[in-house]
Amino acid sequence: MKQTFKEVARNFVMFVLTSSAGTIVDLGVHWLLSHFVFNGSYWGSYWIAPTISFELAAMTNFVIAYYFLWKDRVTYRGARSFWRHFAAYNATSLGAYVIKFIAMQGIHFLFVRLNFLQDVSVEPVVCNLLALCFSGAFNFLMNEFVIFNKKK
Repeated sequence: MKQTFKEVARNFVMFVLTSSAGTIVDLGVHWLLSHFVFNGSYWGSYWIAPTISFELAAMTNFVIAYYFLWKDRVTYRGARSFWRHFAAYNATSLGAYVIKFIAMQGIHFLFVRLNFLQDVSVEPVVCNLLALCFSGAFNFLMNEFVIFNKKK
């Protein structure tokens, strides 16, 4: 069944609104880890912390997507359905993470080159937030047209 532009636009707006929970989890966990656990460590702040925070955010966003955003597209509710959808969601989240990671590194190196926000504890979080815009667009497309694709 072909979706109208209006349906896709509505789903995109709802995706952006509901994904704010995952964004808050991602940014909060990333800041906590990079500020308190990995303070001053490039590898910790730009590799380990974003990996942990992204996975926790993906779990948060999946639960919201499965039970609220695309609930009408899940035909059977049960443990098998939940874990099957979660596996697909997590696989596409890996692709979104790669996009986020590459964008985050690029933004960080641009900030270093421009000497912007250097020696500020929120710089990794700002890079993370900007990179989430790129990965979020990819994640929406995968959710809308692959994982929770409208059945005929």
